[in-house]
Amino acid sequence: MAAETVVVAGAGPTGLALACGLRAAGVGVRVLDSARGPAETSRALGLQPRGSEVLDRLGALEDLPENSIPIRQVVTHVDGRQVARLKVGRPTRLVTRPGLLISQAEVESRLRHRLRTSGVEVEWDRGLESAAQDADGVTVEAAGEPIRTRWLVGCDGAHSRVRRAAGIGFPGAAVIERFHLADVRAELPLPRDAASVWLRGERLCGVFPLPGNVWRVMAPAASDADAETDTGGEPGPEDLVKLLTTTLRDEAGLDSVPVQETLWTSTFRIHRRLASAYRAGRILLAGDAAHIHSPLGGQGLNTGLGDAENLAWKLALVASGRAHEGLLETYQAERRPLAEEVLQSTTAMTRVVTGQSAAARALRDHVLVRLMNVPAVQRLIWEQASQLRISYRGGPLARRSLRTVAGRAPQPGDRVPDLDCAAEDGRSTRLHAELGARWALLTPPAGAADCLALARRRLGGADVVAALTPVRSPGPHAMLVRPDAHLAWRGTSATALDAWLTSALGREDA
Repeated sequence: MAAETVVVAGAGPTGLALACGLRAAGVGVRVLDSARGPAETSRALGLQPRGSEVLDRLGALEDLPENSIPIRQVVTHVDGRQVARLKVGRPTRLVTRPGLLISQAEVESRLRHRLRTSGVEVEWDRGLESAAQDADGVTVEAAGEPIRTRWLVGCDGAHSRVRRAAGIGFPGAAVIERFHLADVRAELPLPRDAASVWLRGERLCGVFPLPGNVWRVMAPAASDADAETDTGGEPGPEDLVKLLTTTLRDEAGLDSVPVQETLWTSTFRIHRRLASAYRAGRILLAGDAAHIHSPLGGQGLNTGLGDAENLAWKLALVASGRAHEGLLETYQAERRPLAEEVLQSTTAMTRVVTGQSAAARALRDHVLVRLMNVPAVQRLIWEQASQLRISYRGGPLARRSLRTVAGRAPQPGDRVPDLDCAAEDGRSTRLHAELGARWALLTPPAGAADCLALARRRLGGADVVAALTPVRSPGPHAMLVRPDAHLAWRGTSATALDAWLTSALGREDA
């Protein structure tokens, strides 16, 4: 039984993005999913600027910006009166892309298309049944077929079978017991560039526009009685839509909410959970299999895409034999603290927004909501939500690289902005357009030929390491930029770069 290099369990955004990144690096991949075919319901709907960047580097962004709704503001009402207008989406020094409201199904469609162009089709109706690993690989049982693979990555969601097979814990707790949502086609007198929120005591109602004159209406279940039918089960689609539209009508002061079509309804519980480890031997986790949290803030889809991009280039180096498998330990070291931070922030936001105590409601209504009108607060919230502030300065790869420049210049571990550059062949390009499956060595105008030759020899050649000269000189230092756009190393000496590569890759120069 020949071994596949990597098996990815789960064809959601995280699994698809990981597979695209691996295939772009030349790694053999199979993608398995237990569903009979692609999901058609919207599910997650927020694509933050960081998520758009990841898709762009993978070549999977395609027409999503043109077919999405750019979110420009969050309008908040307290006791029926508009109190705050949080402006988001404005360009800042850090953020140049808008946040996009788009169905997760559309994101997955673009990723599947990108994966298909690399020669891989998702294998539907082939859920993982068991997985057993040894020193050389993992034997997976899926739909009665034994599959041998060197690495198995679980991107199979909150109820991950891969996580259970690896024996990895998933501790956590419920934040909200029940939450209702419905995607409906309706004519609503609400701004199409805004998320609209109504707060009244313990009650909350949120409305988000989606393409095609579709709206998502969300609200926590007011009580157990509201969440169940007379027979004791969950409310059916018609009852749930009635509950939500009645809440919206009352809170927004509308005469009626005429629903033309119901596209999707769901009742779910909001949990916060974090895997105790992201790796057990040759089994790794990413996305919802590793962390779940409140959807408020639109961070889940984007955090999963970030996991996939971070893991893809590291696993590709290990699979190619250019790095020791110890490099994979830096995946957890960089991504798990970030997930922990997202869990904490989204949980705190959910508890404040839903007003789970009288003190929380008073703080929300009289202080926090009003602060959202302050421009400096708006900029801070927007830049934090964009996920472009993410840095791995505290991670093991950054600690192995000296900080040689003070001030605002990117430090090792920081995201490098999308700089205007000149390529080796003289064409004009941008840094992020050269990344994805590639590294980039940014050199001063005088060049750093010895550093470039070394980087290409250690990392895989000219096809893997692009040589770029920034239009605005970075000074006397060369900068090695990782495929995920974070600064790996900065310096002037090939000897220093060789030492960093040896430490990071866990292998001497051959």
